[in-house]
Amino acid sequence: MKAYWFDNQPGDQREDHDSGRPVDPNYLSNLGVLYYHYPSLSSVDALASERNYRNRDEITVSPEKMGSVYEGKVKMFFHEHLHEDEEIRYILDGDGFFDVRSEGDDDWVRIRLGKHDLIILPAGIYHRFTTDGNNYIKAMRLFKDEPKWTPLNRAPELDENEARKQYIQSRDGQTVPAH
Repeated sequence: MKAYWFDNQPGDQREDHDSGRPVDPNYLSNLGVLYYHYPSLSSVDALASERNYRNRDEITVSPEKMGSVYEGKVKMFFHEHLHEDEEIRYILDGDGFFDVRSEGDDDWVRIRLGKHDLIILPAGIYHRFTTDGNNYIKAMRLFKDEPKWTPLNRAPELDENEARKQYIQSRDGQTVPAH
C-alpha cells in the first residue's frame, strides 16, 4: 500500500498521479479507512469472522475477463460515489487505486493497493476506483449480508443520506490533522 495526495493533473485515471506528498496511514485511519497486509487467507478469514462478513465473491477487472465492457466499467468505477455499506476488498493479484475524499471532501487521497492488501472503506465515504496501467486486478469482495454493490453517485441530495450523515459525524468527531 502506498497513500499520497492525488496530483489532479490531466491524464489517464490509471496513471499514478503521485503528487510526491505522502499520506500517513494514521490520516487514513482518521478518515475511517482501514488497511491491512495479509499474505495468508487465514488472516482474511479471521477478520471476516471478527467483523461479521458472511459472504464473499471474487472479481477480475481486466479486458481479457470483461471483454468489450471493460473500458466502460472502469470509467463507471471511477465516478465519485459512496455505498451504504462498508466496502471491503482483498487484492488477490494485480494492482489498483482507491481514491478517497479528504476531511473537507475537496482533495483526493490516492491509495495504491497490490497483492495481499486489504482495505475497508466506511459506509458513506466518497471514493472511486480504477485499475493501474496494467489493466488488471483480481479482488475478493467481502459482505456482511448478501453480496451487493450499489454505488450512489455524488449529488447534493446525498448530504441527507443516513450512511453519509453517520460517516460525517464519525469522521468529524475525531481530530483529523490537516495536510
